[in-house]
Amino acid sequence: MVVRITPSILNANLANLASEVGRIPSADGLHIDVMDGHFVPNLVMGAPFVESLRPATNLMFDVHLMIENPDRWARQYVEAGAQSVTFHLEAATAPIKLARELRSMGARASVALRPATPVEQLADILTEFDQILLMTVEPGFGGQKFLDPVLAKIRKARKLIDATRKDIWLQIDGGVSADTIERAAEAGADTFVAGSAVYRSDNPDHVVASLRNRALAAQVCAH
Repeated sequence: MVVRITPSILNANLANLASEVGRIPSADGLHIDVMDGHFVPNLVMGAPFVESLRPATNLMFDVHLMIENPDRWARQYVEAGAQSVTFHLEAATAPIKLARELRSMGARASVALRPATPVEQLADILTEFDQILLMTVEPGFGGQKFLDPVLAKIRKARKLIDATRKDIWLQIDGGVSADTIERAAEAGADTFVAGSAVYRSDNPDHVVASLRNRALAAQVCAH
């Protein structure tokens, strides 16, 4: 069983990010949200920000592009130091072409779906991606409540992934906490973005370890 915890820095102290990243040494990666104020109603981060943060940590950078026209902008995030780049299926013009370009640059290619987008839309192209991200809140802001109806979608995605026999990660993002991670892990998720739960704690790394243990236990029970 594998569980990955990739905390979102959206809820960290943005004025002192190098220090904030240092508070989660046991994390499996750092989730960096990029928003353009168009695809989602918020504006945050950008490629220069990713590049400036890169020297501060050896953690994997998992960049989530909540932007219009990712076909144009995604590659610059690999150049800025991201090892994984996620773009939204709803925003990409040529998702297969973009995924292949990201992979050719040495990055992991990941595709994200809003809560209402059916996972079946990926059924025929699943193996073009290294990771599927299912949003468990409406994208745009941290601190939202986990949407339980997405659990059925996680189960469908897990079946589709298992049928490929490929190592495709199934990530969820939104409302991940001690109260929700077990349900999501039982449904089949293996990679978890946690923002508020981690960075609003006095000991973020302890929360990372606790969330991982909860998810692992849920996976064992599910099998």
